[in-house]
Amino acid sequence: MALIDLGRGGGSGRGGAATTTKPRLVMIVADPGRESTVAMEWALSHAIVEGDNILLLHVNMPLHPHHHNGGASGPSRSSSGGSLGSPIAAFLIGGGGAGADGAADFMEAMRGACRARYPRARVHGERVEPATEGREAKAQTILAESQRRGVELLVIGHRRVSSFLGLRSTSGSSGRGHDSTAEFLIEHSKCLCVSVQKKGQNAGYLLNTKTHKNFWLLA
Repeated sequence: MALIDLGRGGGSGRGGAATTTKPRLVMIVADPGRESTVAMEWALSHAIVEGDNILLLHVNMPLHPHHHNGGASGPSRSSSGGSLGSPIAAFLIGGGGAGADGAADFMEAMRGACRARYPRARVHGERVEPATEGREAKAQTILAESQRRGVELLVIGHRRVSSFLGLRSTSGSSGRGHDSTAEFLIEHSKCLCVSVQKKGQNAGYLLNTKTHKNFWLLA
């Protein structure tokens, strides 16, 4: 299978110097959890290059009583699939992402990680309210923001949903075991959208785009 063309830096390998003068805007979906940590680490090491601008976007979704331990409302403490050796992962696992103050802290931690990797990059973090209601509210908000801002590369962590939840998408197809937000964005984004998942400390990344499914990339 061909490498994923990230539009800058030559496929899915580590990017080199920017070849155009116009800054590319890369959006990373930011949440206080392992999935966003993995997505950011992949983007910094494999997708972003010198000259890119980075936008960290967090959607302030209302808390759901059935997902307070596993959703975007707090940091994931699971050791499976996480890149637990990184400073930002250690920060999140330590509980810095919970609560209103923690929400600001995890955004600041992600900004700091981006600035440390690319000191000359313009790194901006923004929290927005959902633009719509319903199952796809978060995905539709991210999609609208990416289009409004002219994002060229959208990166989101892929969250595995427990099969016993028996989730079903709005189209009626089974959403069991899949992240509907990531899949919605991959399908509908005008720019390239990459969902990122990692299993194990050094197991590499599992990437999905509209044209590449379950593309395995070594760390």
